[in-house]
Amino acid sequence: MADTKFKMSRERYEEIEKELEYLQTVREKEVSELIKEARSYGDLSENSEYDEAKTEQGKLYSKIAELKNLLENAEIVEHTSRAGVIGIGSRVTVLDVELGEESEYQIVGSQEANPMIGRISDDSPFGRGLIGHKIGETVTIEAPAGELEFEILNVTF
Repeated sequence: MADTKFKMSRERYEEIEKELEYLQTVREKEVSELIKEARSYGDLSENSEYDEAKTEQGKLYSKIAELKNLLENAEIVEHTSRAGVIGIGSRVTVLDVELGEESEYQIVGSQEANPMIGRISDDSPFGRGLIGHKIGETVTIEAPAGELEFEILNVTF
């Protein structure tokens, strides 16, 4: 079974590296100190501080493993756009044909997606539907609510 590749920008890769370094150095020492302090309270069988510290340690190790997996399976994507053609990294202004509303999005790798701020994954139905198209084209996107039509008004990089 092939490992999943996580598409991300160089910037996102470096953010994950910094977070991992912080967790493995500063945060790991903090959690170790919490455990040591909780042990000093005596009987571990009835020591809620110890239980909480061990739970925190488990969460920390899980997060470290998750970040290591992301880095090991990262696929750095540079802006993949050709002149006027939508690709990863493109900023796209579209017009919802039915509603007459304009929206702007940036197409990003799945690790950087955040629809609340207009960052749409290239793996999402909307992202996949836009990639490869250019200004002036109208695309139809399959959505749970049915088919939606968008006219591409602008593409920048």
